[in-house]
Amino acid sequence: MVDTDHRSKPTRAAELTRRETVAGLGASLALAAVASPLAASTAQADTNFPGQMMLDRSKSWLAKLNVEQNEEARFAFDGRRRATWNYMTGSSFAPGVALEKMTAEQKDLALDLLATGLSRSGLETAMNIMLQQDILRDEWGKGSPDRNRERFSLMIFGEPSETGLWGWRWEGHHLTITYTLKGTEVVAHTPKAFSSEPNTVPSGPHRGLVVLPENETLGRAIFRDLSNKNRRQALINEASLGNIKALPGREKQFSLREGVALGDLSQPQMDMIRRLIEVYTSDHLTPALANEQESRMKEQDLTAARFGWAGPNVAGESFYYRLHGETFLIEFATLRNQPQHQHTIVHDLQRNLGAHVI
Repeated sequence: MVDTDHRSKPTRAAELTRRETVAGLGASLALAAVASPLAASTAQADTNFPGQMMLDRSKSWLAKLNVEQNEEARFAFDGRRRATWNYMTGSSFAPGVALEKMTAEQKDLALDLLATGLSRSGLETAMNIMLQQDILRDEWGKGSPDRNRERFSLMIFGEPSETGLWGWRWEGHHLTITYTLKGTEVVAHTPKAFSSEPNTVPSGPHRGLVVLPENETLGRAIFRDLSNKNRRQALINEASLGNIKALPGREKQFSLREGVALGDLSQPQMDMIRRLIEVYTSDHLTPALANEQESRMKEQDLTAARFGWAGPNVAGESFYYRLHGETFLIEFATLRNQPQHQHTIVHDLQRNLGAHVI
């Protein structure tokens, strides 16, 4: 019998090519490797059906773990651990199995799984955040001497299957990505945080690397472009809030939307807002997931969403902003007196961790 649904799984050749690419990233975790022509041509080629690939890669990775690693990697789908995401781990280990405790083959499969949910730019950002741990240790002297780019963990929630609810998370300092699935359908990809320190690397072999190129610049440009009246409405606090606030268990703490209503902005300002929303919600996703996310955003009325700002809009000083709509909450904060230390978070207020299907 001929399998007519040839789209349901990537071709073996494409899968191997992508795995080879990701294996190269695992070896170097450097920007040059991510930006190679091979990565550019293959990063999105076989991710039109990411749920199937996540299922296949999760099973493959789990099959290569020893008994002790399997126990460390697995968590109940309905347990407390799934709700306690945390990207402020510093030099500590996140739950799950860390890259530095994996064999070369296990690392390859783990990184391969990471790539199934990310676009080329998303994978590049994740790799650079991981690389920053070495930069922090070697050039900034922050954290314990064993801080490193392999102190990022993979964990599986529930049992990966064709029908049941399950999920996986990639987590370490400044990075948490959680995918929730129903069989091979990706039903949620939040909460999610891509954070950075130093966002622009000032010296050393990676000098000039900018990890989050638009999060700060677009936010500043929007606030600067507001009319005086709208700027007063947008200002929710004279001083920066110092950090994001929608942490685990507090995702819905903002019961009221604060700031200026997007319906009061000009068309060019709205264009910048839409671009900023894309940076947070869809740029990092594979084409299939990004298209779905963008369609979801187009269905809602953005005029009632609000843009809030805290702190001065002065280079070198700490500030904070928030985008709060019907289905999304986005926060950005530079830590107090640390303008190059940038935290972000994205929540889907209806679908976080698959709440709408559980």
